[in-house]
Amino acid sequence: MSGKSMSQLVLFVRSLIFWIVFALSVIIYWIPVCCSIVLPIRKRYDIVNLWPRFNLWWLRVSCNIDHEVRGMENIVEPAIIYAKHQSTWETLALKTLFPHAVYVAKRELLWVPFFGWAFAVLDYININRSAGRKAMPQLIEQARAKIANGFSITIFPEGTRTEVGAEPVYKMGGSVIAVETGAPIMPVAHNAGLFWPRRSFIKKPGTIVISIGPKIESSGKTPEELRDAAKDWIEAEMEVLLARVGD
Repeated sequence: MSGKSMSQLVLFVRSLIFWIVFALSVIIYWIPVCCSIVLPIRKRYDIVNLWPRFNLWWLRVSCNIDHEVRGMENIVEPAIIYAKHQSTWETLALKTLFPHAVYVAKRELLWVPFFGWAFAVLDYININRSAGRKAMPQLIEQARAKIANGFSITIFPEGTRTEVGAEPVYKMGGSVIAVETGAPIMPVAHNAGLFWPRRSFIKKPGTIVISIGPKIESSGKTPEELRDAAKDWIEAEMEVLLARVGD
């Protein structure tokens, strides 16, 4: 067996071990998560957030993927967390950086075993995507309530995971929420797609860098202006993060 083939085999085995423990952790951990429904909402988040912390630790141990965070001083709450979406990794990492932030989830996900049940316990914002534009007023109403209670809202403006280097298409939902609620946008860039690629079973060792930008105030801006300002910062930062890999 060649050295390259051996390296690929090692990566496969490490990734397999990670996924086995990851799946087991989902099955096991939903029990305390569901039981936490009797607790105040912020306590529920504290309990749930032990799960992504465990899996980020396990990712480092099993696959040798670590991470570093830049721009912690830029964190303000409540805000609209406007994050690049390349892999599953950021859905774990963002929960550790913003422990009391809520996600916007499709209503159908509430019926998905384990993950959906956790979404219900955490009282995430849920929308009926089949309603199209008619869902926006409901989304804004729920977002206002969350912001008023001090919860940030995590948005992936691209809507779905994109490959590294793919042409970015930013949707309007997050910036509309920011303008309607008066909350600032916190742009977030990262290079997780290089190490935990979209739709890839195998993970590559290395250090993911996640960068949190200065807040962008929504006051006095249109949703389009706000979206473009956030997009410009994120995509410029992405060029920096991708260029530094291998330096």
